[in-house]
Amino acid sequence: MRTLGIALLTVLFSGAGAAQTSRPSQQPAPPPMKPTETDQQTIRVNATRVNTTFTVADKNGKGKFITNLKQDDFKVYEDDRLQTVTNFSTETNLPLSIALLVDTSGSIRDKLVFEQEAAIDFFYNVIKKGKDRGMVISFDSGVDIQQEFNDDPEVLAKAIRNIRAGGGTSLYDAVYLAINERLAKEDETRRKVLILISDGDDNSSRVSLTETLEAAQRNNVTVYCISTNQTAYFGSKEQDRGDKTLTKFAAETGGKASFPLKISDVGNDFRDIGDELRSQYTIAYQPTKPDDGTYRRIRIDVATNKNHKTRHRAGYYSPRPSSK
Repeated sequence: MRTLGIALLTVLFSGAGAAQTSRPSQQPAPPPMKPTETDQQTIRVNATRVNTTFTVADKNGKGKFITNLKQDDFKVYEDDRLQTVTNFSTETNLPLSIALLVDTSGSIRDKLVFEQEAAIDFFYNVIKKGKDRGMVISFDSGVDIQQEFNDDPEVLAKAIRNIRAGGGTSLYDAVYLAINERLAKEDETRRKVLILISDGDDNSSRVSLTETLEAAQRNNVTVYCISTNQTAYFGSKEQDRGDKTLTKFAAETGGKASFPLKISDVGNDFRDIGDELRSQYTIAYQPTKPDDGTYRRIRIDVATNKNHKTRHRAGYYSPRPSSK
């Protein structure tokens, strides 16, 4: 929510010569007073409330989600400055808007069927009619919207089955389009999620990784990645580069990158994402620093238990200050 800033209001008192009247003469008005520093104070109002959804897991319990914590259990920092929490909720049933992006470049041709079936199961298990929405995008050297947002898992399943393998890889273009042209237009009360199935390689996009990440951060989109790389190729430059790209997408947006040992494990990774989306918290605060268009880093600590670890977006871009 944006709060309008309050401009400086300085009131100057000026004297004027009194006209001759039949009334008794009066003392002349005092000369104008110079405004003092106190008179010229500007009342600063922070313009942006920051909302962040996050997950809490037990570091000593194989990543088991913790869902019973309260607001007082957390401390929130922006650029290492402690912030005051204004809103807190447990988001076990938050409406979801999920964009599924499937890499159909030639390198994943033999894995496509497994990915399709796992994605179909995911939508059937997660999407609730009348509440959640999913869409399907495939990409190779181009980007194809197979299905716009829809709340019917059967419609989404049909779109997934229609995906065919193609040529090159425009990964960044696909993610950028999904965020800026679709997820950014979803209502702010919804949880915005992008699930990317890819080897992380990109050889034909027009936008960069940096631009794509900024789009995700500005629109509060969480990216989950499922790698299609195979263990047989560990150590190759292409795979190392792809793995780093997927890890960066997830780490900077509060999602998670999965690297299944075999393609049949993809279904388990989808189930883990579904469980996590129903096991989260949302916290909000009013920044102590006014809007200035800069990038701010966020840290959320569980102050009451050092064995609990949070996962959330790394930061956000503050809106640029109003010119008014």
